[in-house]
Amino acid sequence: MAHAVSRVARHARKKKFRKLAKGYWGRRRTTYRQARVAVERAWRYAWFHRMARKRDFRRLWITRLNAAARLHGVTYSQLIHLLDKAGIELNRKSLSELAIRDPNAFAKVMEQAKSAK
Repeated sequence: MAHAVSRVARHARKKKFRKLAKGYWGRRRTTYRQARVAVERAWRYAWFHRMARKRDFRRLWITRLNAAARLHGVTYSQLIHLLDKAGIELNRKSLSELAIRDPNAFAKVMEQAKSAK
């Protein structure tokens, strides 16, 4: 009796990894073993960088807010304290967008925060 082989399933599995390695250089694209290692490594880096992107954007927003707040005579930490005292619950992302796209609205937020002092 003939033994069972997983030829089709194995070929599909290998083909999947080779497709994911499309655009890689050299044997990393063509050879299954190198392709699998390269793709799994890329997945690890992708996960790490998705986490890092959140930190990077928060740093960017804080830098922008610090620059915008200093134009109004306060530092970033003072700005956050004043906003907290005034009960203004805008997050850093929306505040930095305001500071960039609509400086007049940001100035009004600053006035409100300073008046709560």
